[in-house]
Amino acid sequence: MLTLVATSKRILTMPDFTKTMMNYKLIILHIFLLVLFISAALGREASPAKRKQQVRKESFGNTGDGRPVDLYTFTNSNGLEVRAMTYGGIIVSLRVPDKNGKLADIVLGHDNVDGYLVNPPYFGAIVGRYANRIANGTFTLDGMKYVLAKNDGPNSLHGGVNGFNKVIWEANEIKSQKGVGVAFTYLSKDGEEGYPGNLKVKVSYTLRDGNQLVLDYEASTDKATPLNLSQHSYFNLAGEGNSDVLGHELTLNADRFTPVDKTLIPTGELRPVKGTPLDFTKSTAIGARIDDNYEQLVVGHGYDHNFVINRKGNGLTLAARVHEPKTGRVLEVLTTEPGVQFYSGNFLDGTITGKQGHVYKKRYGFCLETQHFPDSPNHPDFPSTILRPGTTFHSQTIFKFSTE
Repeated sequence: MLTLVATSKRILTMPDFTKTMMNYKLIILHIFLLVLFISAALGREASPAKRKQQVRKESFGNTGDGRPVDLYTFTNSNGLEVRAMTYGGIIVSLRVPDKNGKLADIVLGHDNVDGYLVNPPYFGAIVGRYANRIANGTFTLDGMKYVLAKNDGPNSLHGGVNGFNKVIWEANEIKSQKGVGVAFTYLSKDGEEGYPGNLKVKVSYTLRDGNQLVLDYEASTDKATPLNLSQHSYFNLAGEGNSDVLGHELTLNADRFTPVDKTLIPTGELRPVKGTPLDFTKSTAIGARIDDNYEQLVVGHGYDHNFVINRKGNGLTLAARVHEPKTGRVLEVLTTEPGVQFYSGNFLDGTITGKQGHVYKKRYGFCLETQHFPDSPNHPDFPSTILRPGTTFHSQTIFKFSTE
């Protein structure tokens, strides 16, 4: 019988050698299969791209007068999650990953509907009919003077005492190849808060797999009316309630802004930002110059100004970019609107307790409200905000999230 001699001088017969080699092969095969199984399991755990887009509806309580409020939760295949409710069309939470993939809620708000019923800061709400301020609560349109509800000193702010942030919106799920989300609709009746015309409004939130939250605005009316719709989320890219936003690095695609008087009404001037603390044409920390002794910062108690977006044409244009250095989160804001109101949370004062018991102190959040200019009905030189019968208003804003 043929024999083989190993280097250790052990003598093996051919059948013994063959059997030993087959055992080795089986062991190697088992190890290989085990590695494949573990890798697949880890891949399922670590790869959010395999998650399904989904929308879920649930009850979120009732308003003070007993009207039911529904909450919609929708996620994309990367795990980003938006929760929005029918009261005020409010974005209740927005969970996005940091540079290490850790998800956190980056918008200020409350854990239940009760916290929003007073809602003085407009956390996460759709604001209208007219976002921002109208001087003295009056305007003249087609020769007729209209008097609005005043809720901000002498002025009307964000639609008045009972603006769109306090109504119950009808809601329908959005499920398409472009993404998932919810479409809110509301009929604002003629004379509501002093505004003319029966106004039909639709605001859609769609979450795409490209980590974009798309806001589509649409409206029509049976009588000429001013219209300025916006979304009033307060962002903190480090996570809501964790700290102020002064270290966030902001870039605004705006060479000009609309300076305001002591009641925050535009003077009508379009002032260059160059040479002022309002120059964010290059990435700058929000807190770098916020307390400078500059008259516009004094009257606004910080930043609370409309910036004139640099644009070519009427399509989507980058309005702002914000980077939070510690988490690496980046927010880009694109819009079809001519302006963006940058507000640095100056009037948060520690009297509001938000989600998870977090106390919202001064400058714990910032807003980037895409819009037409404040008080445009009283400034003929500003882009017109008048919507007339027979035409349909369309506007789009995109919040795009990434990391670096």
